[in-house]
Amino acid sequence: MTYSARPSRKILPALMVGSALVMGVASVPSVVEARGPDSVADLASGLLGAVVNISTSQSVKEEGEGPAPQVPEGSPFQELFDDFYKNGDSGDNNSKVNSLGSGFVIDPKGFIVTNNHVIENADDIEVIFSDGSKLKAKLIGTDTKTDLSVLKVEPPQPLTAVKFGDSRKLRIGDWVMAIGNPFGLGGSVTLGIVSASGRNINAGPYDNFIQTDAAINKGNSGGPLFNMDGEVIGINTAIISPSGGSIGIGFSVPTELAENIVNQLIEFGETRRGWLGVRIQPVSDEVAESLKIGRARGALISGIVEDGPVAKGPIMVGDIIVSFNGRPVAETRDLTRMVAESPIGEPLDVVILRDGKEQTVKVTLGLLEDDDATSEESSSSDQTVEPDEEGQDPGADEQPEQAPDAGENEDGGQTVPGETQQAAPVTEGLIGVELTLLDDAQRKSFSIAEGVEGVLITRVLPNSKAEAKGLKAGDVIVEVAQEFMRTPQQVAEKLTKIKSDGRRSGYLMIADKDGNLRLVAVPLE
Repeated sequence: MTYSARPSRKILPALMVGSALVMGVASVPSVVEARGPDSVADLASGLLGAVVNISTSQSVKEEGEGPAPQVPEGSPFQELFDDFYKNGDSGDNNSKVNSLGSGFVIDPKGFIVTNNHVIENADDIEVIFSDGSKLKAKLIGTDTKTDLSVLKVEPPQPLTAVKFGDSRKLRIGDWVMAIGNPFGLGGSVTLGIVSASGRNINAGPYDNFIQTDAAINKGNSGGPLFNMDGEVIGINTAIISPSGGSIGIGFSVPTELAENIVNQLIEFGETRRGWLGVRIQPVSDEVAESLKIGRARGALISGIVEDGPVAKGPIMVGDIIVSFNGRPVAETRDLTRMVAESPIGEPLDVVILRDGKEQTVKVTLGLLEDDDATSEESSSSDQTVEPDEEGQDPGADEQPEQAPDAGENEDGGQTVPGETQQAAPVTEGLIGVELTLLDDAQRKSFSIAEGVEGVLITRVLPNSKAEAKGLKAGDVIVEVAQEFMRTPQQVAEKLTKIKSDGRRSGYLMIADKDGNLRLVAVPLE
């Protein structure tokens, strides 16, 4: 393809005024040029001494070593080959892997903050200060979920330290300054602005990153992000880059999350997070409409963990938490983070929506143990895993086991032994399922746990609304519109009434065979 050097149409001259590009000779509106700080030299000079380089080494055992190449006797390269292939005089088949990162001093006594991934699996950690001095560091504690670690050195005299600021006061567009050790070059200062806040980059369950265009490169990990008052408002952790260099998209852990974790690591050597003991799922537009709560917001309680902090109340399945400890909950990950950050053992105010009305209850959090986190992760807990935006439970698209001795009914669907059309009415005009009473025989056929009660789904019609929402044979409808269901007829009547009332969705509480609950809004239109 070729292009003519001659323009195909007349191009008017351009006039650059300030930061505005004005075409032609039209009148030019007044432009106020945005200016950054005249200089950050004075600010940087007072902070550089608190920012350190973190050097680590790790022994890696070599495996699969092949035979060393043979060189002619007396060759001038003989010594070089011996040094290279025999690892000098170590003789232990181990090699050292070194890495560099950044950190900063938060206490003159020698406490230093950095990223977990900077020091992970290190055998030796050395801190290098801006004047070139070096000290061995001890790992005090680490938190993999937020990628934060605290180190301790024993300085001969008090160190220059920096303090945490309040990242919640940051606004998009505020100036920020990053100091770190990019590419192992030593202390380096870069300037930029806050590009966004509250970023979720799927790095962990508590993602709430500050995004900045201040240049952050390899080696900046663990370094501080400062506001223009010289306060640390973030810990530089990650970048998005196809090349490994800065393209203006960097992420920092905000101090509103990091400060409490750092204090806990110093005091206890570990984090101590709050635990509410509930399973949650997002509030979809369909659920919000069916419950008549206006816009979709908050976190929907789909289950209560047995023997958890709220097992005996005051929170119930079907409640929607819209505020926790004085902070609004916009979505499920907000609640996850707020619960983790909140104090343990103290009464906290929680605002819930129940039956379409707001009410405030008090809850007392327990201590999150590793076992709690693991068990709840696999069941859509308030710690990490969330169902999809449709409210479908993880694994809901898996095919159920076929009931034994199943045959086909007259329209080609699967039926269970002894099933009759009276016992299993088809609600094709509503959501597209066949239902039956959950008696002992059906409970045994579908291996449904003893504690599960409700109305059994024996078949989901192909291409139905129920199928689109992940319902399957063997699921149990426990509630419709927060009313407990006992018979198939009751389910059909309730859905019909909901539709006649003008609601576009039916709000169902569904239990799987093990009793795990989820809330689903199935369209009725």
